[in-house]
Amino acid sequence: MVKFPALTNYWPLIRFLVPLGITNIAIDFGEQVQTPEHIAIAICRQAAHCNHDSKALNRGIAAVKEDAVEMLASYGLAYSLMKFFTGPMSDFKNVGLVFVNSKRDRTKAVLCMVVAGAVAAIFHTLIELKPLDLSKEEPETLKEEAESALHSTAYSDLGYYIINKLHHVDESVGSKTRRAFLYLAAFPFMDAMAWTHAGILLKHKYSFLVGCASISDVIAQVVFVAILLHSHLECREPLLIPILSLYMGALVRCTTLCLGYYRNIHDVIPDRSGPEMGGEATIRKMLSFWWPLALILATQRISRPIVNLFVSRDLGGSSSATEAVAILTATYPVGHMPYGWLTEIRAVYPAFDKNNPSNKLVNTNSTVTATHIKKFTFVCMALSLTLCFVMFWTPNVSEKILVDIIGVDFAFAELCVVPLRIFSFFPIPVTVRAHLTGWLMTLKKTFVLAPSSVLRIIVLITSLIVLPYLGVHGATLGVGSLLAGFVGESTMVAIAACYVYRKQKKKRNENEAATEGEDSAMTDMPHTEEMTDIVEMREENE
Repeated sequence: MVKFPALTNYWPLIRFLVPLGITNIAIDFGEQVQTPEHIAIAICRQAAHCNHDSKALNRGIAAVKEDAVEMLASYGLAYSLMKFFTGPMSDFKNVGLVFVNSKRDRTKAVLCMVVAGAVAAIFHTLIELKPLDLSKEEPETLKEEAESALHSTAYSDLGYYIINKLHHVDESVGSKTRRAFLYLAAFPFMDAMAWTHAGILLKHKYSFLVGCASISDVIAQVVFVAILLHSHLECREPLLIPILSLYMGALVRCTTLCLGYYRNIHDVIPDRSGPEMGGEATIRKMLSFWWPLALILATQRISRPIVNLFVSRDLGGSSSATEAVAILTATYPVGHMPYGWLTEIRAVYPAFDKNNPSNKLVNTNSTVTATHIKKFTFVCMALSLTLCFVMFWTPNVSEKILVDIIGVDFAFAELCVVPLRIFSFFPIPVTVRAHLTGWLMTLKKTFVLAPSSVLRIIVLITSLIVLPYLGVHGATLGVGSLLAGFVGESTMVAIAACYVYRKQKKKRNENEAATEGEDSAMTDMPHTEEMTDIVEMREENE
């Protein structure tokens, strides 16, 4: 077997990051296969199973096609709303990675997720409640109903305005969206529980298990969609097909991660964290650590809808606007694949840094230093840049990827070339952001990251307003503005990291000066025997 001594210190980092990177790419690819559009098309193809007589067949197919279109809109809208409002709970993975050093710490993290899951379920229920129709009720009946459901009435308009009014959908789609949102009420809790245990497993270097769990999630969704499409659900309630598949995938992932925790970690970690591991974590510290990361993720989720909105309005809602939004939709997943895995780099510092007291339990034999982490991060960035330039700048390669993976025609794929080439520069700000975020997570100083999310939105909107005056329009405007937002965010993260570093260096210098002062004071003091001789000499002279 050939050995590379120079890579000895980097193998732990490679073994840790490769499964996470492959998982990230696999999930991106799986989301393109497992979209509501594909499910809706499959439901239409299964329409013949709903009706068997020839006269009713055409009516059945037409009805199912109409339901499929409404299902596509309803499920897509409900899922996107759920990911926006409760998706940031997935960042509790970093809480498990940084804070959970004992069984008691894990209990606190799980308790946070139980409360967050309950709040999310209540929110989903409030969204689903329908407003009272005052015009169709008799006064006596209305009074009785209003008294029995006073609070429900007060909150029922929430779902109507968020879904029907804000997104301009009709009552049929709005009703199905609210129902889908209710069906998804338990998903945020399952997702957060899975990510919490994923963070604990990453802390103990079980990244392969975390990757297997995520890929199993995607596979389970594909399998259960295929199974449910052959059931009667496509005729009775097609909305349940993607939702039940989503739950089954989450159940597989959550079960895999929880079993992995109990088998590999639960009996290893202590009941309580001692002072040598940084002491016990409190719920307040966990939430203070988590909310800036959740805010950043929320702004990332809202960035693309903002881009789509501005690009469409810039072109006046014409056919060119529709084409530009379609190009953005096609280029997002393809452009994200070569660099999306770089975000996982932020887990490297908390998992391997020896200066982190909580790693003393799991890093006893690790030879990885901060210098190794920095060099490894630079190599990852160079690899991602190389992939981007090979995929997007080599003639006909990006077009072939779009035709084969996304399924667009070649003429449309040619329109996506310029936006994809802009994606080639994303690895630089993404790597800077991920590396410095991981370092700040190790220090538990995530609060300084909060301004970066605000600056990202400001730079993004400013670019979307200014660039059209410079002659930039369409999908190029959207991707260019996204790049500007990324650069602004990573710049603010770098400024925050410099601030923390200078503050730490100043504190270290003060501590060293205080220590040297104590040492010099001890050195200047005469020894006990010399002091005794001086006292005796004074007594003899007297």
